[in-house]
Amino acid sequence: MAWHVTLAPTWFDPSTAPPQITPFGMLYAIHDALVRPLPGQKMGNSLAESWKESPDGKTYEFKLRSGLKFHNGDPVTAEDVKFSFERYRGTASKELQARVQQVEVVDPLTVRFHLKEPWPDFMTFYGTTATAAGLVVPKKYITQVGDEGFRKHPIGAGPYKFVSHAPGVEVVLEAYPGYWRHAPYVKRLVMKSVPEGTTRAAVLKTGEADIAYALDGPDAETVKKDPRLQIVPSKHASIMWLEFAEQWDPKSPWADKRLRLAVNHALNRKAINEAACLGYCPPTGVIVPRVMDFALQVEPPAYDPQKAKQLLAEAGYPNGIDAGELVPIPPFFTTGESVVNYLNAVGIRTRMRQVERAAFYAAWREKKLRGLFVVGVGNSGNAASRVQEFMYSKGSYAYGGYPDIDDLFLQQARERDVKKREQMLHKIQQLTIDRVMYAPIMDFRALMGVGPRVAEHTITWIHNSPFPSYEDVKLKE
Repeated sequence: MAWHVTLAPTWFDPSTAPPQITPFGMLYAIHDALVRPLPGQKMGNSLAESWKESPDGKTYEFKLRSGLKFHNGDPVTAEDVKFSFERYRGTASKELQARVQQVEVVDPLTVRFHLKEPWPDFMTFYGTTATAAGLVVPKKYITQVGDEGFRKHPIGAGPYKFVSHAPGVEVVLEAYPGYWRHAPYVKRLVMKSVPEGTTRAAVLKTGEADIAYALDGPDAETVKKDPRLQIVPSKHASIMWLEFAEQWDPKSPWADKRLRLAVNHALNRKAINEAACLGYCPPTGVIVPRVMDFALQVEPPAYDPQKAKQLLAEAGYPNGIDAGELVPIPPFFTTGESVVNYLNAVGIRTRMRQVERAAFYAAWREKKLRGLFVVGVGNSGNAASRVQEFMYSKGSYAYGGYPDIDDLFLQQARERDVKKREQMLHKIQQLTIDRVMYAPIMDFRALMGVGPRVAEHTITWIHNSPFPSYEDVKLKE
């Protein structure tokens, strides 16, 4: 499998997972969770054979399957579940810690989560790729080897065992015959880092790779023309948007809503979709993917370069504005180039600067990216988990916020009436549109190249994920 990114050793350890889908391509191969998206199920029982919520919405009890073992032979117990949750420091960890009062080990196979108050989204945050808090790691082993030792040689309870890692080059995994669902059909997975898109397409053509992840438009086009290969668009909950990091600074030109609106009307989203995504990525008007629960279904702003120029003039820039550099999320540079070209065409003068993916994420998380930048986010959950990270002023990736949006977010988190929650979440999304907080671009579908040896690629089997259901992948005889 040729990956579009450098494989980071941090992805062997669920405890630090960011609000991105990409690490789950590694995490769900090595690790497993009590409940998680499974083929045909948004949230299926995995390590847990069953779970129940108390009538007051404050207690969740999970019953583990009996006989489960980690790759080193240690049993999977309720103590490991408690340890994994308490060790978790990744996305939404503050939210989870603030709402969960305690984790109680009832017996070796039963664990109870006690919440401080009802939280209708507990299972969304715990049982989907919204966070990696539900993945279970071995307490005894981590206590022996420490965090660093665990990242060097991870032990999990997932379908594949870790064999080796050549940093920046490849990760080798081997089928774990004792996996509870069934032994994986493919005995060995080699995950290679091939960040350069043209090279990913080339190794797919030569047969060096059987699956090439996330091909950019032009590279996907060459794969599509080869009758031996196929392009499979993912169905995951991903979105791309342009971030206005400086809108909260009253001294910045981007504090002017008219300028942000000009950007929105300057973008020809339909053409960007065709160039970068072969038409598979529907243009969008909000930064919550349309496939998510509670997503507001809205039309994108009209492509209207004249209106964009008029707004620029009204904002005091009749001759345009120098907007500096624009950094797009790697490796989606065709999207970045298209955005730059459309902005330049109306007088928002900018140039693209490419950075390495790990550096991009670090700078974004630390709020060091300034000016304009294009982001992409593909972890699942629902509209509330997206609001929590990006629109709520205390969100890990929010550069600012509004008190009324914060209030609505906190209210909906306690609301058990689904219709009322939906109204509040729709209102939050509408406020982000009214205030032009973002320039949404498109619902992103990863274009996956599949080679001739693959009989069953399973890329669209897992709800809101672009990655295969690893244990179900089959090669031709």
